Amino acid sequence: MKFGIRKPSLKKRISARTSIKRQIVHRGGLKMPKGYGWIRNPKKFAYNKVYNKTSFDVFKILKKLFK
Repeated sequence: MKFGIRKPSLKKRISARTSIKRQIVHRGGLKMPKGYGWIRNPKKFAYNKVYNKTSFDVFKILKKLFK
């Protein structure tokens, strides 16, 4: 589990936006309502919940500073 600042990855950022799986889910109307991720994959939901509370993004900090 990661604690502290997350290391940004341009490659992962681009691939998340352009993945075929994402396009199929979004265009097919299969997107679940916000907050219902625990139904689709409870193990992943629990991991992400802890990960997002224990680490933070550099870009969010920069956005707050220059806002």
